[in-house]
Amino acid sequence: MQELLYPAAVVLLGYVVLGITGFGSALVIVPLLAWRWPLAEVVPLVLLLDVPASLLLGGLNLRHVNFAELRRLLPGMVAGALVGLWLSARLDSRWPLLALGLYVAAVGAQALRGAPARRRQLAAPWGHAAGSAIGLVEMLFGTAGPLVVAWLARRLPDVMALRASTPVVITVSACAVLLTMGASGRLSHTELWQRWLVLLAVAAVGVVLGHHAARRVSPEMLRRLICALLVASGLALVVHAIGAH
Repeated sequence: MQELLYPAAVVLLGYVVLGITGFGSALVIVPLLAWRWPLAEVVPLVLLLDVPASLLLGGLNLRHVNFAELRRLLPGMVAGALVGLWLSARLDSRWPLLALGLYVAAVGAQALRGAPARRRQLAAPWGHAAGSAIGLVEMLFGTAGPLVVAWLARRLPDVMALRASTPVVITVSACAVLLTMGASGRLSHTELWQRWLVLLAVAAVGVVLGHHAARRVSPEMLRRLICALLVASGLALVVHAIGAH
């Protein structure tokens, strides 16, 4: 149990962030836990925690979830995940990861300067393409949260709908990745499930704490928090890509 004190603190912090903004848990948890455990063990653990935690947050905000957006993205997400599965053994991820990080940081920085113009009339025909990008990135890199937020921010004028819908979309994409990991045997380790059982309760507490904190934050402040997290996560991806070998 003493060995899990540091991971528990990291998981609590990550899911407080998720509870407040609707995404970002993996962006906090993965790099911090990678100091303690190998990255190959951290990524499936975080995805396994993300699914129930995101479902919990979606349930707490169910009336704000825009299921029409999920239905629009789902076919593309499946196609993107299949393409990502094929590419994962063939593609050097450094340059796509660098491009993704720059894009996400630019979207966040632009949104911080003011609310982006809404172009809802363009969203429907582009929904399949956006879903494909989300599925592809989740399969290749393990976290499509910034891309999900970047897309939904263009579709949902209500920041509460954005916050509630983001974890639902992330849950679906994470499940696709976990199914692939399970088929390849990466989820068969006993230690992974032991850690998951202990840290799951910590994640749930973090989500609830973050959810209650978000109710005390103004919509404008919440929008700025989400945009700032986009910038930070994009720059983190850039640093990761530059350091990749």
